[in-house]
Amino acid sequence: MTKRGNGEGTIGRRADGRWEARYVWYEAGRRRRRVIYGQTREGVARRLRDALKQREDGVVPADGRLTLADFLKVWLDGARPALSARSWERYEEHVRLYIAPSLGRLKLTEVTPAHVQRLYGELLKRGLSPSTVRRTHAAFHRALGQAFRWRLVPSNVVGLVDPPRAVRREMRALTADEARRLLAAAANDRLEALFTVAVTAGLRLGELLALTWADVDLDRGWLRVTGSLGRTKGAGVAVTAPKTARSRRRVELTATAVEALRRHRARQLEERLAAGRMWRELDLVFANRVGGYLLVNEVYEAHRRILGAAEIPRMRFHDLRHTAATLMLGRGIHPKIASEMLGHSTVAITLDLYSHVTETMQREAVKAMDALLTGD
Repeated sequence: MTKRGNGEGTIGRRADGRWEARYVWYEAGRRRRRVIYGQTREGVARRLRDALKQREDGVVPADGRLTLADFLKVWLDGARPALSARSWERYEEHVRLYIAPSLGRLKLTEVTPAHVQRLYGELLKRGLSPSTVRRTHAAFHRALGQAFRWRLVPSNVVGLVDPPRAVRREMRALTADEARRLLAAAANDRLEALFTVAVTAGLRLGELLALTWADVDLDRGWLRVTGSLGRTKGAGVAVTAPKTARSRRRVELTATAVEALRRHRARQLEERLAAGRMWRELDLVFANRVGGYLLVNEVYEAHRRILGAAEIPRMRFHDLRHTAATLMLGRGIHPKIASEMLGHSTVAITLDLYSHVTETMQREAVKAMDALLTGD
């Protein structure tokens, strides 16, 4: 038996001619001995190196006893540093509520595409939406992708299963006249500037609530999106990185938005004086009356109030973002520019989401080409 360095295992030849490697694995605080068998010394040595690397990375070894639930726990613990708090919570939720209860007792190596397909069918029968099942699929696929890279399974079986087709929610966008009425109704509201920036620049609600005055230049007429306000189980309300790399962006402001923000800042200075020592120095553009984070429910309440005053049918706050995009594209703004303002990761997303507008743009382009070639 060839002895290696301390903790690096030993390799030797057995009486039956096969080669074996012995090493130590620490699992749940307990010291366990493990053995690798093979026909050649080189093959056993290679597998031993892989096993020691897995031990170093904290990966549970695939010895036929590892269940899917145990692996998913290890995967979630290891994935936490690489994910935003909100993304990790979503993955953990899908594992805990949907994947582990149905398939967790299976050995990791026993999971088949049929198991995955049956899981999706069960979730749909329980009344979960296709979108929720698709998010479960995304979490499951990422987890078993890691298992494949760690050589715990021969393939990622989740990748062999198609998730249910996404059902796109109906998009509602204000017409130009409705947008004018909404801004007029918001004129005397404390959150007038928030709604003005939402309609004219298309920022997400989380981006608006995380906006600081340090990221706004009213003299030059632009703002920077550098974060998004969200709620996590561990940290409560906190500002996190934007949704995508492209979401971190600079956005030009309309003159209407600049003037609304100037009025808002003057009003906020009065609130600061009234709050005195209770004021929180967070530099937030859209804060509560003592400088703290504005609650989402407060925005939704103002949204309902303003819609009612403007006599506009009920719609989601997020539809104001769709309004900004639709109005921009409808006025002939290049989709690439609109995509950059909205913070989409690719222009293809913009074109896909707003295909109903781009169809109109194509008709206008054809008319313009006819006019150019016929001289009309």
